Amino acid sequence: MDILGATLRVCVDDLETAVPFYERLAGGPALRFERGGVQVAAVGCFLLMSGPEAELEILRKVAATIAVKDVDEAHQVLTELGAHIVAGPVGTPGGRNLIAVHPDGVVYEYVDRRT
Repeated sequence: MDILGATLRVCVDDLETAVPFYERLAGGPALRFERGGVQVAAVGCFLLMSGPEAELEILRKVAATIAVKDVDEAHQVLTELGAHIVAGPVGTPGGRNLIAVHPDGVVYEYVDRRT
């Protein structure tokens, strides 16, 4: 499985206030979308999220988003290594993802850019 990078997940109270700071910090514009009632802005290595507290509470349980070449391959490797797949693979605005709990109990999202 090829790991291409990781994204830091940041829950913010006000996305409109946070985005300019992170755009300047990362040196580029935010890619914005909405998912499940949560407003999201991807800026460099940061994934900013804002929305209903009930949704954010769930999202905070995911330690990081890990970009991989192929989510199906990640699914196979993670399963072989004893991870528990709790969701996915499913399509997202930017590709596909899955949520896995590693044997140590840490929760990660794995994403690819495939459609």
